[in-house]
Amino acid sequence: MSASNRLVEENFEVLSGIISECQKTIVGKKQTIEALLVGLLSEGHVLLEGVPGVAKTTLAKTFAESVGLDFNRIQGTSDILPSDLLGTNIFEPATSNFKFLKGPVFTNILLIDEINRNSPRTNSAILEAMQERQVTISGEKHVLPKPFIVIATQSPIEFQGVFPLPEVLVDRFLLTINVDYPSAAEEVEIVNRVFSTEGPRQLVKREQLLQLIESVKLVYLAPHVQSYIVDLVQRSRRVTGVSLGGSPRASIALSKASRVIALLRKRSYVTPDDVHELAPLVLRHRMITSTLVGNAPTDEVVKTLLDETPIPKRTD
Repeated sequence: MSASNRLVEENFEVLSGIISECQKTIVGKKQTIEALLVGLLSEGHVLLEGVPGVAKTTLAKTFAESVGLDFNRIQGTSDILPSDLLGTNIFEPATSNFKFLKGPVFTNILLIDEINRNSPRTNSAILEAMQERQVTISGEKHVLPKPFIVIATQSPIEFQGVFPLPEVLVDRFLLTINVDYPSAAEEVEIVNRVFSTEGPRQLVKREQLLQLIESVKLVYLAPHVQSYIVDLVQRSRRVTGVSLGGSPRASIALSKASRVIALLRKRSYVTPDDVHELAPLVLRHRMITSTLVGNAPTDEVVKTLLDETPIPKRTD
């Protein structure tokens, strides 16, 4: 067995195990669990959208338990301050010095529940953490633990007491995942599991996850697939009825995420199908439709984009 095949086999076994452990608590939603893995191993952040009660918070908490990472949760409210999230300097009379008291952002997996209930000032404060993996307090930089991922949730039906997320913040999310209602059979299983005490086992250690993140970078992205990614993103800026398309950050996000999906599909190389599968999750929150397309959902616009973009043939 070649080194690349051995790498794929070992990683696939670990990733499959994590998904199975999550599904001991979470009924169905395999694609959502896979997307959380994509976010973690791509060193990106994930936005979960769904109505209340579809297990968005439980998903994040269960995922953190299965990968054995530190987990903190913040409930979004209009009166939460940046210091409540990042931390602050406190004065110690005994030493006559200031001591930095770390906020909940100093963790591996940070869940921000109902992020759109935070004030714009508070949400702006986490931009540095999401982009640079550090926070600056009183001019001093504090590095966040590795790995670090923000999982944020918001409900698409909330209109009272919420603030629209600015595009500069939304663009920092690698993926946006729509968490839908379960099927009838899944809902029966959910009811049956209400009193179950079985939870996910920790299958990996932090050091192994860091190795997995490095392994993703070894997945081969052929020139024709790379061109396909760039073509998709550039076309997203020219689609009729779209006032804002994907930036180069979208191309980077799609190339990173596609490498993880390739591993999840037991391959050491990315195919156009991997890109096609992830494009809606990467582009749906980066494209703003104008009134020219009426009430057409962004997902429909992305689907049209995928249908109209030719899939290149391998040239090497």
